[in-house]
Amino acid sequence: MQPLGGGWDELLAPLFADEHYTKIRNFLKTEYATRTIYPDMYDLYNCFRLTPLKDIKCVILGQDPYHEPGQAHGLCFSVKPGVPLPPSLQNIYQEIHNDLGITEPNSGDLTKWAKRGVLLLNTTLTVRAHQANSHANCGWAWFTDHVIKLISDHTQHTVFLLWGGNARGKVPLIDASKHLILQCAHPSPLSVYRGFYGCKHFSQANAYLTQHGKTPIDWDLNH
Repeated sequence: MQPLGGGWDELLAPLFADEHYTKIRNFLKTEYATRTIYPDMYDLYNCFRLTPLKDIKCVILGQDPYHEPGQAHGLCFSVKPGVPLPPSLQNIYQEIHNDLGITEPNSGDLTKWAKRGVLLLNTTLTVRAHQANSHANCGWAWFTDHVIKLISDHTQHTVFLLWGGNARGKVPLIDASKHLILQCAHPSPLSVYRGFYGCKHFSQANAYLTQHGKTPIDWDLNH
C-alpha cells in the first residue's frame, strides 16, 4: 500500500499490523479479484490522503460507499465529477443552503471539503456493486471504530457530525469533553424530515471552531 502521508501512517500502523486487518485484507483480495467492488482499490483510503491528521476540523461519518458505477471514490457522501447527485447529497446541499445561504453546487465531488479539513469517513469502506451494506460484516467496523477513537485521542476541538443510527452509535468512541458531537437523522429521503432539515450543523460547527481559535470551514464548493 502506498504511504498515506499527513501523519496517518504512524497513527494507523498498529491497525494495519493487526490480525483483524489481515483478515479484512485477505477478504478484499478475493472480493476485488472475483466481483465488482467499489471504490476502486486505489481510492480506498482517499479520505486519509486528502485530509492530514493535523488539519482535521470536522469528521463526517457515512455508512458504506455508493454501490453504483462511477460513484464512490473513497469519500463518504461524495461522487466523482460529472456523476448525478445522489439524493442524500442533494439534501445535504439543501441544508447548507438553508443554514448558510450558500448556492447549491452542481458537482457532487466533495474533495474540496476534504482538503479544507473535513474527514469524510465511511464506517464500512467497501461494497459490492448494486448491494448496499454487502461488506458491513467483513471487519471494517473494527478498523473504523479504532480510527474514530484515535482521532478523538489525537486531535483537539474537532466537530463530529453523526447523521443516522449507524453514525450515532459511535458516540461512545468520542471524548465529548474535548470535541463537539452533533447528531441528527440521516439525510436520506427516508429520514431527512425527521430532524436533518433544520439541524444547522454547518453553522454550529463553524461557531464552535471559531470559539476555539480555529478557522471556520468554507462549506462553499462553488469556488
